Amino acid sequence: MQQLTRNGVIIDDTFAEAFGMRATAIIITAPTLKWARQAAITMTGYATSVIGCGCEAAIDRDLPASKTPDGRPGCRVMIFAMGTDELQKQLKNRLGQCVLTSPGSACFADLEGTAPLDLGNALRYFGDGWQISKKFGGKHYWRVPVMDGEFLCEATTGLTKLAVGGGNLLFLAADNAKALRAAERAVAAIEKVPGAIMPFPGGVVRSGSKVGGKYKGMVASTNDAFAPTLRGVVNSALTPEVSAVLEIVIDGETNDAVAAAMRAGLKAVVELGPKRGALRISAGNYGGKLGKFHYHLKDLLP
Repeated sequence: MQQLTRNGVIIDDTFAEAFGMRATAIIITAPTLKWARQAAITMTGYATSVIGCGCEAAIDRDLPASKTPDGRPGCRVMIFAMGTDELQKQLKNRLGQCVLTSPGSACFADLEGTAPLDLGNALRYFGDGWQISKKFGGKHYWRVPVMDGEFLCEATTGLTKLAVGGGNLLFLAADNAKALRAAERAVAAIEKVPGAIMPFPGGVVRSGSKVGGKYKGMVASTNDAFAPTLRGVVNSALTPEVSAVLEIVIDGETNDAVAAAMRAGLKAVVELGPKRGALRISAGNYGGKLGKFHYHLKDLLP
């Protein structure tokens, strides 16, 4: 594999392979940012990978009161799935169990797409006949009575079929502390890119995977080529000085959002340098056979 170097960091001449997904976005507000974030964090729990979670979700960004529909602090949340039916199922369940239940919460649409997905339309029946339909400013809302007042929820939000999932960066470092420092620096940079999320814990995944495995029924299994403890018994992608690898996976509202997020992450880790962070940066792909979106690292370098 050919390699490039930037600020002493080796960049593999490879690409991240991503695929099309369905996605939506909502705004959750509350009396304080603490409670808006609590609802958003709870809603996006257990949503790291469609392999086992049904969807991938995370907070896109925090919003000040001046940028939300009801003038209260909030969070923009994005949810991704492989199909429309699964996306609707995940949205309904997570909204009902995690946002409706959260003190002082309200929910609004934040994506105009090709088709509607139910928000309040799916939850209104919880009002047991006491729910109120309200139209204001050309939008449709439901007011559902709850014990601290009312849950205000827009009726629908939009669905986009232009979303992309699976952009990724791999940070290869001399030890765990340096790998984590590189990953954290990349996460901080990517968090500033609108329309892109990192669904794994804190944006970082240590258990990178390959397709399939030797056991029947396994959809994915450990990425042994990047596992340091297996270096002597598999066709390893690691050189002797690498002892830890961490990955960031990126989903975006558009192809451009994923590219911008990867560019930001690359820049941050290159600037950090090899002494404090990653010795080498790579990306995961399947030989170009699974996803139509290919993000070549050399094209994204600063």
